[in-house]
Amino acid sequence: MTWVICWAFITCNYSVADEKSFPQVVSNVSKSVVAIGIYSPLNQPGNQLRGTGFVVGDGKWIITNHHVVSEVLDPAVVEHYVVVHGEGKQVSTFKASIEAIDIKHDLAILRIDASLPPIKLHDDTFSPPGAQIAMTGYPIGPVLGLYAATHRGYIAAITPDALPNAGSSQLTVDMLARLENADLIYQLDATAFPGNSGSPLYLPATGEVIGVINKVFITAGKESAISAPTGISYAIPVKHVHGLMKRVGAM
Repeated sequence: MTWVICWAFITCNYSVADEKSFPQVVSNVSKSVVAIGIYSPLNQPGNQLRGTGFVVGDGKWIITNHHVVSEVLDPAVVEHYVVVHGEGKQVSTFKASIEAIDIKHDLAILRIDASLPPIKLHDDTFSPPGAQIAMTGYPIGPVLGLYAATHRGYIAAITPDALPNAGSSQLTVDMLARLENADLIYQLDATAFPGNSGSPLYLPATGEVIGVINKVFITAGKESAISAPTGISYAIPVKHVHGLMKRVGAM
């Protein structure tokens, strides 16, 4: 049985003089990457990490996947979503409000009171198959801790946002609807892990975000996403981030 689990380049015209070294690009991107969690002082100490996000706009807006913040919170135990910024134990935690969601494209935009370093977004054009990409996020954050990890790969294909099933008996009404009116997304030759949901997908040369990691392809149970990853991941194009930001006035 085939399973799909959610988690959790365009050719640019820039001169050699403008191209930064990749380690510097990663350093700059990491300043804009945050962890998304749930905090409940009456339930359990610490933040329950759910995924990754990144700072956009004026520094008060955070983009992540909708499925990262889709859990209904319990006011009886004072639960709220938080954005965690920093590294290791040197972190700052900010209460976050969900300002808008885009369920179809698995996106959400949050707002915090503080201002963090924003990341630069690419334009709405698709990057072609074969282009190099990078992602930075918090894979398996609850285990590995808040140390942003970067992975590289390339765009394998631009494909409809509907993955095949082993047989017609597994097709749902929702999937049939998506097949009839499917948006195009990036299929990547790059390995993502639980916790990478909401990670920025960006150009290694400039750090400009071209998409948002939102799911991986697996061929067995959920555990295989860690023990035997396929190396096939997917990302939502940044044009849908632009649309969500315009909706809330974050552009």
